Amino acid sequence: MTVTIYDVAREAGVSMATVSRVVNNNPNVKPQTRKKVFEAIERLGYRPNAVARGLASKKTTTVGVVIPDISNSIFSEVARGIEDIANMYHYNIILCNADKKKEKEIRVINTLLEKQVDGLLFMGGTVTEDHVQAFKTATVPIVLCGTTDDKDQIPSVDIDHEAAAYDAVKLLIGQGHRQIGMISGTLHDPANGYARYQGYKKALEEAGIAVTEELVRIGNYRYESGYEVMKYFLGLSDRPTAIFAATDEMAIGAIHAIQDQGLKVPDDISVISVDNIRMASMVRPQLTTVAQPMYDIGAVSMRLLTKLMNKENVEMSKVLLPHEVIQRKSVAHV
Repeated sequence: MTVTIYDVAREAGVSMATVSRVVNNNPNVKPQTRKKVFEAIERLGYRPNAVARGLASKKTTTVGVVIPDISNSIFSEVARGIEDIANMYHYNIILCNADKKKEKEIRVINTLLEKQVDGLLFMGGTVTEDHVQAFKTATVPIVLCGTTDDKDQIPSVDIDHEAAAYDAVKLLIGQGHRQIGMISGTLHDPANGYARYQGYKKALEEAGIAVTEELVRIGNYRYESGYEVMKYFLGLSDRPTAIFAATDEMAIGAIHAIQDQGLKVPDDISVISVDNIRMASMVRPQLTTVAQPMYDIGAVSMRLLTKLMNKENVEMSKVLLPHEVIQRKSVAHV
């Protein structure tokens, strides 16, 4: 049978109100009494009812996290940063995968809000007007993690994706490349896809290099699309000497497509990207990339959320963290 607060009170010889105060860390309990209650809890194997405690305190000490694609390795380090800070501030995480589908994301957001979470982190993905409307129905704080909305209405933690892409393409131009292809994410994604395309375009235009339609192709951020788009580039009569991929996964796909055609990276074609996932240093040649501070994005997002949940002073609701160019072995002078 389930052990109740009544059973603990009877075992410890105190009132149910006293047990409740002990369980909820109320300081107005004598140390001797607190010890008796904890001993009774241990003997009986009592587990406090989190739902009941949440109804009483109007807090559940839970945070909902919406992740767009749990199989994408970039999100695991972000989630670790979230989890570490959540533990530090005694919050539990409910992690929900949304498969990069807007309808599922909206449904998951509403479900988490119905579960009475104390706050919500929306990790990655495109923030549409439908998302914003769902967020506006919330009575708890929400922070965007690794993305932003186009009007900056919602607190967020991210990097400057346009600047990161710009720095990557500038490195290629500095190595003498002028025929630079881009494997882009969807241009309907303002935070990642479109911003990284804008960085590519800006770097080329500043160098006096024309942006041509045949050298920009859209992928879906994953390995397979990088592989397929690279096959298209290799089929061009005037193929690019360098590739900028919007993500490491697509870049690794491109490297393997180049190698499968009997060509070498970077001797025949240079490849650079953005993210710095673990595989970037494992692939051969090791991938030159622009690193996102993924753990920090998760950690800072969670810390910002704790401030909002506890009504602490927040100096900036839109936080941009620094990126860093990591030079490895996949880029060479043309």
